[in-house]
Amino acid sequence: MRADARRNYARLLTEARAGFAEHGTDTSLEDIARRAGVGIGTLYRHFPNRQALMSAVFQDALTALVDHARELGAAQQPCRALVEWLRAFVTYAGEYRGLSRALMSAPCDDTTALGQCNVPLRTAGEALLTRAQGAGAVREDVSIDDLLQLTNAIALASEQTPEDPELADR
Repeated sequence: MRADARRNYARLLTEARAGFAEHGTDTSLEDIARRAGVGIGTLYRHFPNRQALMSAVFQDALTALVDHARELGAAQQPCRALVEWLRAFVTYAGEYRGLSRALMSAPCDDTTALGQCNVPLRTAGEALLTRAQGAGAVREDVSIDDLLQLTNAIALASEQTPEDPELADR
């Protein structure tokens, strides 16, 4: 990428993060481009659709969640490790209004940009769940899809109730 294209890309990500945090993931892409000082065509050259932009914005948090799961993988209490990771997931999903809803509706495959986010999350969480199930702390019929849907639902409920910051933890 040319230097000006890299700068445009970085500015678009910065403004998208700010816009998603302030207004939610439905914020206007035109507004993001304007705030980044580029035209909407430049935004679409870098990010062909909203999901691609959202995926790029969430990559740092995604990497942190996957790394955190790896760190917790050897924890002595597998159930506690799983719960800690799910709490971190709720925190991550709560950083941007609308992210939980988007993740809940994204396919769990690599056919879309957000689906590509779901694949490593599912893999990381599944390893923790399998350990917790092996320790007898979680029922065998619970799947990582179940837990991620419920976790996203908790994050969505918390997003809808900002006056109660303790809701997600309860």
